[in-house]
Amino acid sequence: MQVRKGRETPAEHSFTGAARRSQIIAATIETIAELGYGQTSFARIAERAGLSSTRLISYHFAGKDELMSAAVAEFYDHIGRFMAGRMADVTCARDALRTYITALVAYVADNRARMRAMMEIFLNFRDEDGASRSYDGGDENEVLGHLVRILRDGQRGGEFRDFDTFVMAATVQRALDGLPFLLEARPDLDLAACAEELVTLFDLATRSGP
Repeated sequence: MQVRKGRETPAEHSFTGAARRSQIIAATIETIAELGYGQTSFARIAERAGLSSTRLISYHFAGKDELMSAAVAEFYDHIGRFMAGRMADVTCARDALRTYITALVAYVADNRARMRAMMEIFLNFRDEDGASRSYDGGDENEVLGHLVRILRDGQRGGEFRDFDTFVMAATVQRALDGLPFLLEARPDLDLAACAEELVTLFDLATRSGP
C-alpha cells in the first residue's frame, strides 16, 4: 500500500529549516576557506552546497552580512563545545592551563579549513568605519575571562606566582590566536611540538617556585 506523504508538521518544518541552515553555513565556511572572503558569493556557496538556486540561501539569510554572522556564531559554538569537553576533567590550575593550551592547539590542527575561513572573516567582515563585525570587546572579555579565572585560581592555591592575570591571560591567548597565521606561512609547522613549547613557556612564566 502506498502511503501518501502529508504536509510537514511545524516540528518537521523547523528541523528541515535548521538542517538547511547548517548545510548553507558549512558550505559558506568551506567556500571561504578555499576561495577567500572576497570571492565568496551566494552563487559559489549554492554551487558547493548543491543547491538549485541562491534563493534557497536568501530564504534563510537576509544577506551576506547575516550569513557571515551565522558562520561566526557556529564557529564559537563548535569550538566552545570542543573546549568544554577537553576542560571537563582538569584537576588543578596548572593542569587547566596546560589543557587549555594543548586543546586549543589540537582544535587548530584538526580544523585547519575552518580556522582559515574564520581568519578571513575576522580580517574582512567589517562595517563602514572599518570596525570588526565578527569580534568585539565583549568577545574579548569572555575569552580572556576564562583564562583569568584559571590564573587566579592558581594564585590562590599557591600554584602560580604573583603577576597581572589579565596581562598573562592576554599573552597566552595571543600566542594561540597567532597559530592560524603561522600555518599560512609554515603549513608544515609541527603543532604538537608547538603545543609542548607553549606549555613549557607558560608553565615557567606562571608557576610558583623553582
